[in-house]
Amino acid sequence: MADKPGARIPRGDDHGSGEDGELRRVLALALLPEIDELTRRVVDDIHAHSGTYASGRPVTRGDLREICRDNLLRALEDFGGLPPSGGDFEHAARETGRRRAEQNVPLDTVLQAYRRGGRVMWQVMAEYLRAARGGRDDGAGGADRAGGGSGAGAAGRDGRGGRGVRGGGVPGAGGAGRRGQDAVRAVAGDRDTELDMAGAVWETIDRYSLVMAESYRLTQLEMQGRQDTRRVALFEALLDGRGDDPAVAAAAAAALGVPVHDRYVIVVAAQDPAAPPNPAPVLDDHGLWSFWRPRSGRYAGIVRLAAGESGILLDLLRHRTGATAGVSPEFDRLAQAGRALRLAEQALRTLPAGSGEAAGFDDRLAEALLVGRPEIAERIVTTQLGAVLDTAAEREALLGTLRVWLDNGCSAARAAEQLYCHRNTVLNRIGRIAELTGRSAESGEARLGWALALRALPLRGAEGEPAPTDAYSGRSDPPDSGES
Repeated sequence: MADKPGARIPRGDDHGSGEDGELRRVLALALLPEIDELTRRVVDDIHAHSGTYASGRPVTRGDLREICRDNLLRALEDFGGLPPSGGDFEHAARETGRRRAEQNVPLDTVLQAYRRGGRVMWQVMAEYLRAARGGRDDGAGGADRAGGGSGAGAAGRDGRGGRGVRGGGVPGAGGAGRRGQDAVRAVAGDRDTELDMAGAVWETIDRYSLVMAESYRLTQLEMQGRQDTRRVALFEALLDGRGDDPAVAAAAAAALGVPVHDRYVIVVAAQDPAAPPNPAPVLDDHGLWSFWRPRSGRYAGIVRLAAGESGILLDLLRHRTGATAGVSPEFDRLAQAGRALRLAEQALRTLPAGSGEAAGFDDRLAEALLVGRPEIAERIVTTQLGAVLDTAAEREALLGTLRVWLDNGCSAARAAEQLYCHRNTVLNRIGRIAELTGRSAESGEARLGWALALRALPLRGAEGEPAPTDAYSGRSDPPDSGES
């Protein structure tokens, strides 16, 4: 943000009227010739009260001196109702906010520096007023004493109770400084006037503090936007397979804040209406770092895993997010993200839309092969189980039993336990399938064909054919037909 002003913080409607306004003008004119000495005292005071500034990192003493001088100059001109020498009263405050945000100096630290600067500026003005009152009471000799001996005043101290700040007291005790004291003496009022001047000083400092803070926050937002844009662009580069370039991988790792080498997976989640926009908050709540972006109507994310967290990730995706998601195999280099994305997408394609299921690619290898070749999947279904699908009355019971039987190592006893039916019922149903398909239940090839066909059935539904019932996919037990 160069020097683009935000919403302008208005100045006061006036700068006092009558004697007050004249006194403000005279005080400003008295301090302006001494701006360099006033700047030195402010810088010393800030260094004495802030470890951040005193360290010189990232704000050097020269940087601080430059910005303090600019701010003091604008504040004095504004306070005194003088025309701005730089054409813009708020320029220095906006520049301070921009620069400190870019240097990552905490905003509270910058605001404290503004308060310290305002304090010193008021101390010097107060010394002029006290010197004016002393001159009025004691004559010229008192004025000389007030001017030359003002180190006893608050502004002569170094902020730590001592008198060690070089040149303490009213700036310019002779020459122009004395002329300034004479001018102040001519219009100075009583102690109530001094209180009015204090309020006016802090009103000015508060106004410029607000301008600075607004500029600081706007700069932070712009920086965050640039950082987010860069992070997204580099993540997209990884997903597009450009991570093979070591420079791209290193830049992406830096932007994402993760190592180039670690344990990662890519997750692709469907944008289901019932699911959250992306799973990041759920994963973050359970200590899993992730970064997500919408991509081609889905959300693609990279997740960093610790040992044993693959199962935790799948469990969170299934039970906490409601998203239908495919998960790639683990990989250990960011350069492999592009290949992992393709595998995660294939895993997602094997899942029924809107099911809220999550699956790893390695757990869906057969389905991944079939979903990539829909014409082969359809042919497997037709040749292996077509005759069974044509039996509307028996279909659900036969397919459900076949799935459970295959999942239990072709054991009729174990299948019967899960299906809550007699062992002979299982054997009769498997025999009926063998009869319909013309294949032997003892044949390993027949069993493989049936298993592949069962996996292809939900995929055939996803390709626009009649969707399978729950019994096809094994999500519910078939009813007992009463066979014995």
